[in-house]
Order: sequence, then C-alpha cells, then structure tokens
Amino acid sequence: MGMPTKQPPSQDAGRDESIARRLDKQPGNKDAQLDAGLDESMDASDPPASTQPGRADPAPSSGYDEEAERQRDA
Repeated sequence: MGMPTKQPPSQDAGRDESIARRLDKQPGNKDAQLDAGLDESMDASDPPASTQPGRADPAPSSGYDEEAERQRDA
C-alpha cells in the first residue's frame, strides 16, 4: 500500500491592502510601485519589475573613470 499524499499548506501570504489602496490612488508613485512589487515577491527572488537595471551612464559611486578607461584601451 502506498503512503497517502498530503497537500502542502497554502503558500499565499496574502496581500497588504494598504499598499494596494495607495497604488490605486497614486499609480505613478515609484515608492508605491516598489512596495507593491515587494509585497508580491518572495524573499531572495528576482527584483520587482518596477526596478529598472542599468542606465546610460555608470553610477557616480562606481569609481568609473572615463579618461582612465580611454588610456587603458589605447
């Protein structure tokens, strides 16, 4: 005889309604978009879709030196 299979408990942690209401009132608010994305994601998963990777210019804190790169590549 096989072992009975038990269904796992629901993994739905629910939705924070205060975040949903804030996003409904202010759909263009970047903080509200980020909070909604974080509320819908799991810990250690991919970043929320409202975060955008990369820019045309490197971040000032990156230490990127355009002139030094040009000299290195020459």
